[in-house]
Amino acid sequence: MRWRSFVAVGDSFTEGMNDTYENGTYRGWADLVATRLAAEAGPDFGYANLAIRGRLFPNVVAEQVPVALEMRPDLISFAAGGNDVLRRSFDPDTLVARFDEVVRRLRADGADVLIFRFADVMARLPGQRLVAPRVAVLNRAVGETAERHGAMMVDLFADGEFLNPVLWSDDRLHLSSAGHRRVAAHVLTTLGVECDPEWLLVPPRPAPTPWLAARGADLRWAGRHLAPWVKRRLTGRSSGDTVTAKRPLLGPLTD
Repeated sequence: MRWRSFVAVGDSFTEGMNDTYENGTYRGWADLVATRLAAEAGPDFGYANLAIRGRLFPNVVAEQVPVALEMRPDLISFAAGGNDVLRRSFDPDTLVARFDEVVRRLRADGADVLIFRFADVMARLPGQRLVAPRVAVLNRAVGETAERHGAMMVDLFADGEFLNPVLWSDDRLHLSSAGHRRVAAHVLTTLGVECDPEWLLVPPRPAPTPWLAARGADLRWAGRHLAPWVKRRLTGRSSGDTVTAKRPLLGPLTD
């Protein structure tokens, strides 16, 4: 087995929202990947997940990257920037330059590094005309950085199945359990590791919603999810302010 340790770095995408365990914590694609890699490597396989929801790119780099490097794992996943593209202060040139530098640092000690082109989440969210070009800039930088530094790229944007709303949770921003399984399948395929074929199965797309019912659903979504997000922006708060990493130490999955 090529990898005996895996550290996941990032935000809510990597933390696993909204793929919930029975105890209320989140599983997500990274836990699924770690479980599969551990089955190949044996009980000595180590896994840490440092990701915390709501983290902006600079916070991920400052708080998580040094910790991941100290662990000296065989495999690191790095996914950040999704929260940044939603901010008015987004600076694409700065983020792209920093992204390249971070991947270079992660690769410097010989670790294999996974980076991601984001799926098209904006199809069902407001602000598409503003945010979609920003996501395109970030996705383009991911491909260029992967080639420049020999990182492994997981291209979720190229998978049109992510336009299926069933792969997203009710908040329209985070993946559903089915979405996380599909991401895990893409990651394992990129790594050359066999995955559970059921993880690639996609539920049928729901029938089109009549216009009036769709507008009602939009209003309910805005009240339940958009309004709290706007309030946090106005008050300088984050959904992850009181959250700590779910697996801050590199260790076996049985701990």
